[in-house]
Amino acid sequence: MADRVLVIGSGGREHALAWKLAQSPHVKQILVAPGNAGTADNGKISNSAVLISNHTILAQFCKDHNIGFVIAGPEALLAAGVVDDLVAAGVRCFGPTAKAAQLGTSRRFAKVFLDQHGIPTARWDEFSNPQEACAFINSADFPALVVKPSGCGPRKELILAYNREEACTATQEILQSNISGDTRDTVIIEELLKGEEFSCVCFVDGVTFAVMPPVQVQKRLVDEDQGPSTDGMGAYGPVPQISEVLLEKIKGTLLQHILNSMKQEGISYVGVLQIELMLTKDGVKVLSFDCCFGDLQCQVVFRLLKNDLYEVIQAAIDGRLCNSMLAWSENCAAVSVVMASEGYPNCYNKGKEITGLLQAKELSLEVFHGATIKKDDKVLVNGGRVLTVTAIKQDLMSALEDAYKGLAAIYFQGATYRKDVGYRAMRFLGQSVSPSYEVRIADPIACSVLVCPSKLVAASGSKLGSRGHQGGIPAFFDLRASGYNEPILVSKTKSIGTKMKIAQLCNKHDTIGQDLVAMCVNDILVQGAEPLFFLDHFVCGKLDVGVVQAITDGIDEACKLAGCALLGRETSETSGTFSPGEYNLVGFVVGAVEQGIKLPQQQRIVSGDILIGIASSGLHNQGFSLVRKILLTSSLHYFSSVPGDQLLTPSKIYSKTLMPVLRSRNVKAYIHVTEGGLLGSFSPVLPEQFSVVLDAHNWKIPPIFSWLQEEGGLSEEEMTQTFNCGIGAMLVVQKEVAGQILKDLQKYEDAWLIGKVIYHLAGYPHVEIKNLLEVLLQNKYPFLNILSNVDSRPQTICRKNKVKVAVLISGMGTSLTALLAYAKEPASCAQVVLVIANRSGVEELKNATLAGIPTRVIDHKLFGSRSEYEGTVDRVLEEFSVELICLAGFMRVLTSNFLRKWNGKILSTYPSLSPLTRGGNAHKQAHSSADKIAGCTIHFVLEDTSLEAVILQEPASVKAEDTEETLSEKVKEAEGRVFPIALQLVASGIVQLGKDGKTYWKRESQELLHRKERQDCPSS
Repeated sequence: MADRVLVIGSGGREHALAWKLAQSPHVKQILVAPGNAGTADNGKISNSAVLISNHTILAQFCKDHNIGFVIAGPEALLAAGVVDDLVAAGVRCFGPTAKAAQLGTSRRFAKVFLDQHGIPTARWDEFSNPQEACAFINSADFPALVVKPSGCGPRKELILAYNREEACTATQEILQSNISGDTRDTVIIEELLKGEEFSCVCFVDGVTFAVMPPVQVQKRLVDEDQGPSTDGMGAYGPVPQISEVLLEKIKGTLLQHILNSMKQEGISYVGVLQIELMLTKDGVKVLSFDCCFGDLQCQVVFRLLKNDLYEVIQAAIDGRLCNSMLAWSENCAAVSVVMASEGYPNCYNKGKEITGLLQAKELSLEVFHGATIKKDDKVLVNGGRVLTVTAIKQDLMSALEDAYKGLAAIYFQGATYRKDVGYRAMRFLGQSVSPSYEVRIADPIACSVLVCPSKLVAASGSKLGSRGHQGGIPAFFDLRASGYNEPILVSKTKSIGTKMKIAQLCNKHDTIGQDLVAMCVNDILVQGAEPLFFLDHFVCGKLDVGVVQAITDGIDEACKLAGCALLGRETSETSGTFSPGEYNLVGFVVGAVEQGIKLPQQQRIVSGDILIGIASSGLHNQGFSLVRKILLTSSLHYFSSVPGDQLLTPSKIYSKTLMPVLRSRNVKAYIHVTEGGLLGSFSPVLPEQFSVVLDAHNWKIPPIFSWLQEEGGLSEEEMTQTFNCGIGAMLVVQKEVAGQILKDLQKYEDAWLIGKVIYHLAGYPHVEIKNLLEVLLQNKYPFLNILSNVDSRPQTICRKNKVKVAVLISGMGTSLTALLAYAKEPASCAQVVLVIANRSGVEELKNATLAGIPTRVIDHKLFGSRSEYEGTVDRVLEEFSVELICLAGFMRVLTSNFLRKWNGKILSTYPSLSPLTRGGNAHKQAHSSADKIAGCTIHFVLEDTSLEAVILQEPASVKAEDTEETLSEKVKEAEGRVFPIALQLVASGIVQLGKDGKTYWKRESQELLHRKERQDCPSS
């Protein structure tokens, strides 16, 4: 027998619930109270005028009309106990009791619940006094910028302040105006988290839960995530930024933990639980709960749900969700875009007629009504959130296109909606979103490319004429629209190199994006070119959303700083080619310069010209291979606040500052200090007949360079051939105008007159830098003061007791010399206490003896079996209390028993960057390969050879003239560079082998332990 269902509410959520229930053969009628124009006389769906605020009348109505069950939507009704009263009267209800609903109706209750049960959430505190709240905002060691009333009232306002002053003002307004309508109201001040926010919605039956696809809602009112926060202006699902693996972890740990915690509190929860989550750099955290569907979340998931909603709800009410298997449309994406009234969310006009609804329906779209009313057969606006257009397609881009076609068909006076819904997902997928979908619909050829307005149309960083790309469709850039007459195009492709490796070691990725843009943009300034547009390609072994977000955000901001458009982005995941946590990043920039002012103008350079130096922010991207070696032997480490932060300070971008000067025709040459350091930067620009003389007294050299020179024992020549020594760029100008140009530059940058051009004299260098060592020595002491004044002492990686290491060799390709040299360094965490060779006469044994290291020869040929041989090796290792083993050219295959005993304690190397070519002749394959890729990999030795536990990799450059022999030597040199670093990482405890046979860094260790502890928690 078919049922009658009552849905309480009047918004887009109730329309979507009714629409989905109407598809069930078990339902003959859906009554919506009070409903809206979309639920008025629509097939099985009709509105009801029953008084929902009087629960006694409501219960009697349900009995009189044979209501099968009631769906209580609005949280105000849940807080008032509508479910409690209806169930007590014998009416079946889908929704939580008033006690259970406190998770959504009381912010204070929810935050206390999360804290008491150890569920990750933002840091917070509660106040009733505005002065105390403001003192907390100004003193908190985190951005205390989220302000919200603690209770539940007619306006559950949430304010995301831009700064502490704004947060204080919002706090005072809330407490003084009593926004929530509760005379005892307090305000919650919360940490502003950064990351991917998304909704995880579940059906709950009191015992188990069933999870729906994640949904991401764009809550700010206008494009580029600007304007006040709303209940949502657009949404889409599933969310590509949230992987299936992560979603399974959330289900098996976080959601199960929440459900178990509710049981511990004596809360029997039946209904929909919507959890707002944030994927931060520190993991997933809970933002808030809702005890019913959000409008947009409901509309998105119901377009994807293949099950009969009536059957799912009945199973939840009966506690039988464990018997229900939810089915979802595969390889599909759903999107909803809100059309709101002008003035929303504050004041807005009502009574405006809405047209075009039938035309939108003919496009196979669903239009869910919110604040609408039907009067005289016309549909009128009746509030702020008027309606939502929802589409489903095989991919998100197609769904967005359809939704915006529907929005274009609908009209009412003052209608407004966001034009960039889905831009975060598009950016993640390597696509981007158009600033105007209507333009794209009107002219699909001209606008077949999509660009993210927040990155390309911002006044501070956009270029006229730019249009991005969608997938494989080419991107366009109209030079005429950019104002050029006779332009020459200039392009540059760059990758970051070793600085990126150090950033990966430090787990600090937010500066790398600016480095990439700076390298490309600053290079094309050498030709006087203005950067027009930029593209990037990110490739990794396994995608980490937090890392990608940090990098891409950095690139986006850097493009604004450079004044160029971000025209395209590609993201690739290539499993098996990168170690955990590693990635590569490549940037490409195109610029333009007018024919008559291109640089360098070498014919204009004369003796007496002046060099203006422009300050660098630090090392920029030069010399990091040498920096890595220095840090290996230093008492400081990558993770130290000093010099770690100074090493990773992003490169300066000079384009906006210098373009007016470069176009003035007063500059004869621009010199970007890059590869080759300060000394090597002149050769591409300076004519042969001239030299330059620089005086280090004339500019400020940052103390970090003094520290590097002291720690590395570097000569003056090594410093100037490797580092920029505080000068990021130089201009060659005529002496007469140098003073005015300097004055103009100093408005924006630190700049100095640092030298001059002279005629070159035979036998003298082309570049002379005076007084460098003297200035470096003077700067040494201020840097030491910085070290002593930092808040926390510099972090070292040297342990109190050094780890005892044995090196096993066979005499071929050994890295023993490098390991012995490293172990002697004061900052080394390892001590080589033993060298074992499996045959006599090995030359390296003599080197070990000369270094004072005990040696043993254990010849495998003298033993009857491998187990007997390894047993002898094992006893000798125990005799010397060995804790780690390095296989340096050791040619014996070790048995499973030996490997199990020493699991996680054996390091080895193979001469390849790929596990597919790890044999001893890998360099031969690299030599014959068209890719010309060679190098070595340091890894943990595992019993299961099909697994990879990579610690570090080191490339070796392959040149056309290389032979197999020379390439083999390069690979050996790479091993000598990287093996000591890998040993230091393992000996210091920064790198460990997990029980799952994977490599884990120190920052991941605690997460790994917590995951192991939570594996026993069941998941539905």
